[in-house]
Amino acid sequence: MTNTPTPAPVSRMANPAEFVPEVNDISAALFRATGNRSVPRTTMSLVHLRAGQIVGNTYLTILNTSFLRKAGETEDRITAVASWQDALCFTDAERAALALVEATLQPAPHGQERVSDALYAKVAKHYDDKALATLTIAIGQIGFFVALALIGKPQPVTSLADVQWT
Repeated sequence: MTNTPTPAPVSRMANPAEFVPEVNDISAALFRATGNRSVPRTTMSLVHLRAGQIVGNTYLTILNTSFLRKAGETEDRITAVASWQDALCFTDAERAALALVEATLQPAPHGQERVSDALYAKVAKHYDDKALATLTIAIGQIGFFVALALIGKPQPVTSLADVQWT
């Protein structure tokens, strides 16, 4: 048996910002909007990690797992995001945020709303108006990056400073 070196991974698409530089402005605006501290940064990363898991994207799961580790989150909590419904390590507010991202990104049963009034009320019990708007924008933010990640297939990185588009 011969050990053949694995070729260096290459992203499917060149860096979109090379062709549409405004994407950097959009990205920066989204990070500013969600960085207002009305929702804990850890909660944002938990939500973004769960979104990456739902859409099945390695780039998003590796990146957000790295953010959580750098923030001091335990491996138990990071691992439990995939099965958060029965994990005892999340606060009620975190559970509400995770339920909201799932409802937003997954199809609803036929004839039902994705985000029901009951779910909205549950989330609103834990987040004031500004935090709820911020959480909503954070879910939209990950939706923006989901399209880039799934279509462009950037290289998985643990820091946004790393080379993603090759």
